Amino acid sequence: MLTLEALRELVEQGTVDTVLVAMTDMQGRLQGKRCAARYFLDEVVGHATEACNYLLAVDVEMNTVDGFAISSWERGYGDCVLRPDLATLRLVPWHEGTALVLCDVEWVGGGEVTVSPRQVLRRQLDRLAERGLTAFVGTELEFIVFDDTYEQAWQRGYRDLTPANQYNVDYSMLGTGRIEPLLRRIRNDMAGAGLYVESAKGECNPGQHEIAFRYTDALSTCDNHSLYKTGAKEIAAQEGKSLTFMAKYNEREGNSCHIHISLRTAEGDAVLAGDRPGGFSRLMEHFLAGQLACLRELTCFFAPNINSYKRYVRGSFAPTAVAWGHDNRTCALRVVGHGESLRVENRVPGGDVNPYLAVAALVAAGLHGIDNELPLEPEHTGNAYESGKPTVPSTLRDAAALLAESKVARTAFGDDVVEHYLNAARIEQAAYDAAVTDWERLRGFERL
Repeated sequence: MLTLEALRELVEQGTVDTVLVAMTDMQGRLQGKRCAARYFLDEVVGHATEACNYLLAVDVEMNTVDGFAISSWERGYGDCVLRPDLATLRLVPWHEGTALVLCDVEWVGGGEVTVSPRQVLRRQLDRLAERGLTAFVGTELEFIVFDDTYEQAWQRGYRDLTPANQYNVDYSMLGTGRIEPLLRRIRNDMAGAGLYVESAKGECNPGQHEIAFRYTDALSTCDNHSLYKTGAKEIAAQEGKSLTFMAKYNEREGNSCHIHISLRTAEGDAVLAGDRPGGFSRLMEHFLAGQLACLRELTCFFAPNINSYKRYVRGSFAPTAVAWGHDNRTCALRVVGHGESLRVENRVPGGDVNPYLAVAALVAAGLHGIDNELPLEPEHTGNAYESGKPTVPSTLRDAAALLAESKVARTAFGDDVVEHYLNAARIEQAAYDAAVTDWERLRGFERL
């Protein structure tokens, strides 16, 4: 991480010549500008910079689409302001002479763009702060590595790619050793960008791996998460490989993004542990009950794409049942740790999740439980896949319908945020409904 003064020195020395000025879009991707370092120091630090507001009103392919209140042909596709958050200033080791800063998004005439993911999360963290609480979060992202370059993968239609491992390498030292040069570079470059690396391990799908980072405050974790996804892809490309975070690349195990969350007081004291059953505090009971009560109606923020829902397969370590249990990986909500380390792991999100929106949903659900003192149902023991409990929505269409009727979401986020992300879901659904897939051709070309 860099102070502004340290950056000035690096620029004067000629060590840094470029500053990436970035925001996070609806899809959780970094968007922005590459600014000359001197221009960044002379102009952007004091006056911010601008970008077209369509960055928060397009689909995954950057198509301009209808239905967004903040940006359209009728509104002229004007600008928004990218206001650097200098607390995020850091070096980017995988690009020579480069630093990066993340931005909050504002309107040119003043005021925050409320639908911007970083602003959505900030609002929920402010609600926590009003109650004397702060959130600490860790995200666990899985990805699949291929020996093909991104260009080769594109040319092949992302079919018949060669995974970096040929079999299940879950926890295998031999399997991770096969691609340790890539894993090591990602780990070290992320550390150089200010992330606290914990470990790397193999996963089940051929070529699948996970690099874990230490938990920190919620906003910093989400900032780091977005930077990591971009950086890992760029490093893989520089190494002649490709990797994907998509939730379900094939019919085998998908890429998850388990999110761990705990609460503390403003003074840093843990508040979830106590003398209640299971070592819980009463606040923990209400917080967890809120997660259960709101999980289905907020799933759109945990699973934002058509592909997200392909993960939810019984017996796959991806959750289906809306249930909680102590260290039970068959439940959507797994409680782990004890004492000060007590926390809730939400296992619903996949690798395609926008972390800001997902963590905002976790906080909103928890506050719903706390404010209404919701009672906690008994924990589930055994196989939750066979529990008969309500399940997470199985399609984006179902999840969007639940979000549209969610009083919790509209109260916590506001109608403007809910309608914005509902429109995004409907656009994705319509695009998928109009697509003709390989599956349909294989089944129907000759035999129907």
